[in-house]
Amino acid sequence: MSTDIEKHSREVGDRTFKARATNLGIDLFLGLFGLLMILPLVLLVANAFKTPQEMLSWPPTVIPAQPTLANIEAVLADTPLLRWIFNSFSFALLSAIAILITSTIAGYILAKFPSRAMSVLFAIILATAIVPFEVYMIPLYFQAQSLGILNSVWGLLLGYLVMSFGIFLIRQNVIHSIPDELLEAARIDGAGEIWIFIRIVVPLLRGALGALFVLAFFQAWTAFAWPLIVATTKDSYTIEVGLALFQTGFTVDLGRLSAASAIVLVPSVALFVFLRRNFVQGVASTGLKE
Repeated sequence: MSTDIEKHSREVGDRTFKARATNLGIDLFLGLFGLLMILPLVLLVANAFKTPQEMLSWPPTVIPAQPTLANIEAVLADTPLLRWIFNSFSFALLSAIAILITSTIAGYILAKFPSRAMSVLFAIILATAIVPFEVYMIPLYFQAQSLGILNSVWGLLLGYLVMSFGIFLIRQNVIHSIPDELLEAARIDGAGEIWIFIRIVVPLLRGALGALFVLAFFQAWTAFAWPLIVATTKDSYTIEVGLALFQTGFTVDLGRLSAASAIVLVPSVALFVFLRRNFVQGVASTGLKE
């Protein structure tokens, strides 16, 4: 009897040891992979404080030997970087708000008012997700030109008012997070559809809306092709277009480009850190089943 107990104890101990060893190996692998992922960002920030000689030295140094603010001072003095950041932030913020509104309304209608027409409309919306933006970018440009909104934030917004993935994300969250019984109870109590939408549906979608806001904001923040053709004056550039000015046909000003990129990282990283919980929660609750 005691032999069986000891044998069972050893087996349990072996399984526990193997499980701990496996978990430790996974943690080490993920930790190493995470370090490799952030290494380019670390080098980017480090290059912003390096002299040209140190920047070209090999092997590259992570911590600058002689830190300098010359690159940052040159960028702020020679380029309207803060203006570009303001343009990008205004564009990204307004685009994210517009996408939140359009996605929430469309996702709620598609989820809670099912019909054959709604199913066809939803299929069309999903099909548009595979159409590259460059396909309809030129016709959209002529539309912006006819409206007289080139070189303005409204011209930039014209191509970033709706996100098909946002409609899908909200629809899935409405299906799985908001029971029909709750809406029916509100209707029985005399609540109108607009009141139900604003006071019940929107608060229950807080996590999904936070995730969608982050996605929509960074989609506009990192946009390049559309701002490149819509914004043609230097004061109307977004940050992505402005950063391209540091690269010419023959050289790349690594010092100033690194300094400008490091400054641009601050608002984007701060926003993601502030909304990271909503982002993870919203994407995780999207739902994979109908």
